[in-house]
Amino acid sequence: MAIILYICHSIKYLNNCKLTVMKTRIFFLSAVFAAGFFISCKENATSKINAENIETVKQEIAQSGEYPVFQFDKSEHDFGEINEGDVVSTTFKFTNTGKSPLIIARALGSCGCTVPSYPTEPIAPGESGEIEVSFNSAGKPNLQQKIVTLYANTEKGKELLKIKALVKPDP
Repeated sequence: MAIILYICHSIKYLNNCKLTVMKTRIFFLSAVFAAGFFISCKENATSKINAENIETVKQEIAQSGEYPVFQFDKSEHDFGEINEGDVVSTTFKFTNTGKSPLIIARALGSCGCTVPSYPTEPIAPGESGEIEVSFNSAGKPNLQQKIVTLYANTEKGKELLKIKALVKPDP
């Protein structure tokens, strides 16, 4: 009888061991799958652009000398005096006075409180577009001066827009 109990106990132990090994394998495979999923989702569209194609286009434009050109109605805007916590916006209008399509690759504010919106489609020669810039003055008392940098396929490669405001602190 003791032998039968010993055998039954051994079989239970082996089954528990097999179950533990199987759980470990499932957990490990799930972790590998999840890591692969998150890593692939971190890639953005700009990282997938073929740098060789961009270089070819740059060389073609450089050889022809026909760069697109930003012609802004203004390059600076003063919001004047505003209250802390106000969110204000302005629009910078521009025309492509160059001889090839203008492509704005990205626009970055110098601070998280400054958010630009820009056209993502190419602007044909002679056509116009707008860059809207919003400024959130929360936690930004006193004189504030911010810069928006536009990265584009112009001869200089980037253009700067400036905004400023005198923010009255909250009492």
